[in-house]
Amino acid sequence: MAKIELSALTRECLKRIGDVSILARYVSLWERERNNNLVKVDWRFTTQNARIKLKRLYPVLKKSRLTEY
Repeated sequence: MAKIELSALTRECLKRIGDVSILARYVSLWERERNNNLVKVDWRFTTQNARIKLKRLYPVLKKSRLTEY
């Protein structure tokens, strides 16, 4: 999510602002606006897709006798 938000911020303004203090103020205002508007991320990579595509990264867990009770 952080990467998506930084990408959005970059597209909006980062390339145009050369002064660090102006940038800090702008980022603060931008962050507040995004949070107040409850901006959400539209996730398209579902859990089901992750289990298929990333299968090798996740071990198969066996049920233990303790979890059966």
